[in-house]
Amino acid sequence: MSEEREFRVIIPKEEYQIIEFKQEDFPGIGVINLSLVKFEPKDVFSWHCSIMIDFENFIENGMPSNEDVLKAEKFEDYLDENIKGKNKEKPNALFLGRITWNKTRELIWRVFEPELTNEFLNKIVEEENYPFQFEYRIDDDIDWKLAEWLLKSITEE
Repeated sequence: MSEEREFRVIIPKEEYQIIEFKQEDFPGIGVINLSLVKFEPKDVFSWHCSIMIDFENFIENGMPSNEDVLKAEKFEDYLDENIKGKNKEKPNALFLGRITWNKTRELIWRVFEPELTNEFLNKIVEEENYPFQFEYRIDDDIDWKLAEWLLKSITEE
């Protein structure tokens, strides 16, 4: 028998911190939502949604060209709007961050109802309605283990 639990969730205002790192000789840059470090109850948004975009045009060190950055930001806004859903008071997801590294950009959300996000992303794929090739995963991650590296990277600075 499943246990029904109720939570009172206060959606935090998004606040960002930029991190820079080097991995495999490539520079990386992350924009992380600081407000999720201390966010509770984490198990309400227990699903980890990761979208990996492959850039087509890059400058040195695998960083995207200005043209690709502008195209990506427009696509990211569209994804964010739809993954969070129409109700801003009770969003279906919280944006955790984005990491740009070695010709890719990873976008990460913490999700409440994964089916809604999966349906939306499947529709984009089926309709081929995207400016870049991308892959996505939605993993059950009640302990936020998949978010750990990002959240620790900003608390250590």
